[in-house]
Amino acid sequence: MHIHILGICGTFMGGLAALAREAGHKVTGCDTGVYPPMSDQLRALGIELIEGFGADQLALKPDMFVVGNVVSRARLADGTPKFPLMEAILDGGLPYTSGPQWLAEHVLQGRHVVAVAGTHGKTTTTAMIAWILEYAGLQPGFLVGGVPMNFDVSARLGGGRAERSAAGAVPSVGACFVIEADEYDTAFFDKRSKFVHYRPRTAVLNNLEFDHADIFDDLAAIERQFHHLVRTVPGRGPHGSGRIVVNGLEESLARVLHMGCWSEVRSFGAAVSDFVAAGEPDAFDVLYQGQTVGHVKWALTGVHNQLNALAAIAAAQHVGVAPDVAASALATFENVKRRMEVRGTVQVAGGAITVYDDFAHHPTAIRTTVDGLRRKVGPDQRILAVFEPRSNTMKLGTMKAQLPWSLEDADLAFCHGGGLGWDAREALASMGSKAQVADTINELVAQVLVQARPGDHILCMSNGGFGGIHLKLLQALQNK
Repeated sequence: MHIHILGICGTFMGGLAALAREAGHKVTGCDTGVYPPMSDQLRALGIELIEGFGADQLALKPDMFVVGNVVSRARLADGTPKFPLMEAILDGGLPYTSGPQWLAEHVLQGRHVVAVAGTHGKTTTTAMIAWILEYAGLQPGFLVGGVPMNFDVSARLGGGRAERSAAGAVPSVGACFVIEADEYDTAFFDKRSKFVHYRPRTAVLNNLEFDHADIFDDLAAIERQFHHLVRTVPGRGPHGSGRIVVNGLEESLARVLHMGCWSEVRSFGAAVSDFVAAGEPDAFDVLYQGQTVGHVKWALTGVHNQLNALAAIAAAQHVGVAPDVAASALATFENVKRRMEVRGTVQVAGGAITVYDDFAHHPTAIRTTVDGLRRKVGPDQRILAVFEPRSNTMKLGTMKAQLPWSLEDADLAFCHGGGLGWDAREALASMGSKAQVADTINELVAQVLVQARPGDHILCMSNGGFGGIHLKLLQALQNK
C-alpha cells in the first residue's frame, strides 16, 4: 500500500516510515522543522519529504494517512487550521490511523514484543536489548527513538530464527521485536499512551517520574497509564509466561504493580532485587538472585546506564539469552547517537576542548548525564553544561525549580532562555556566577566562547536540534 505519514520526522514516525519501506510499502510524508538524525535517515531511504501540512497533499492519493501526535485540530490566530491536511482528510472521509495502531496491525502481530517504558533511558535500553539479541543470533526487529550506532538505523523489521542459535538463545514466540514504549499520547483522536497498542510479552518498567505536564495532571495519572501497560502483559500461554522487568528502586513503579499484576516479575537495581550490579558503572559484575552470572566492561558512563544494562539483561533472559552472553554483548555496545556523543574536539594551545551532544531534557536526565561525564573525566576537568528547556514540560516551567539541582556537578551552566513562558535567569539565580542565560543561540555560543579554556568538556543537552549549536561551537572554538 501507499501510506502518507503526517509528522514523519519525529523519531517514532520516522522509524515507522523505515519499517513500512522495508516491508515493501510506498512511503511519503510531511513535517516541519526537519533536523538530523531522522532527516538524514529518511533521505538515505529515498523517502519523499514534503515541507508543511498543506491540503494539496491529498493529490498523492495514498491508501492510508498515518497521523503522528504532532498533528492537532488547533487553529492559528487568524482562525485558519494549523494542519489543513488533517482537516481535508476529515472533511473527505479519507482513511487514517495512528502510528502505534498501524504498527500494531502491520508489524507486531505474531511477534515476541519486548517493550521498554520509563521516564528516562528508554532509547538507550531499547538499543541495548536489540544489540544483545542481535549478538545472540536472534536477528530482532526493533524501533528505537534514536539511531543505535551498532546498527546505524533507528528501525528494522528483523528476521528471527526459531531454531537454537549459536549463542544458545531460543525465541519464545515467532521473531522478536524490541520497541521503545512511550507513555505520551497516541494521537489527537486517541489519547491513550502509545505503549497500550504494543501488547508486549516482555515489558520493561525502567523508572517513573512526573513528566509531560502538557497532558498529565500529576504523577498518579502517569502511574495509571503504566498500569494499563501492565494489564496487557500475558500471564501464561502456549509460548510461556509474560514477564515484567521492574526497577526495584522506584516507589512509583511499586505503586503501579500494587494496582494489580498478572505476570512473572523480575526486579533490578535495589539490593534485594533479582538482578544487581557490583562494581563501578564502567566495569561491574552482574548478580542474578545472589549468584554472579556475568561481567560488563564497557565505554558507557553513569549509574543510570548501569541500571539500563541490568534491565536489558533481565529482558533478554526472558527471550532466551543467558546473562553471561548478554554481558558480553554489552561490552561491544556503542550507545545511541545523541547520547553523550562526541561531536568534535578542537585542539588549542594548552590542550583540547571536547563538544558533546546529549538528548537529556528532564532535570533528572540532566543530572545523571552530567554525573556520568563527571565520572568519566574526573574532578579536575571542567564541565560546561549548555542546555535548552525545549520539551513541552520544560517550556511550561513545571520543573524549573529543579534546574539548579540538576546542574550541581557542572562547573558552569549556560541556558537558552528564548521562547520560554518563564524567567530562566530567575530560576537559575541561586547558582550565581556559575549560570548564564542567553535569548539566542548565537549569544549562547558567545557566552560559552568567553569562558571555554583548554581541557574543558562542553556538554550540550536538548531533545531538539538546538539550532545547530554543536557545529557553531566547534567552528567558533576553531576560529578562536
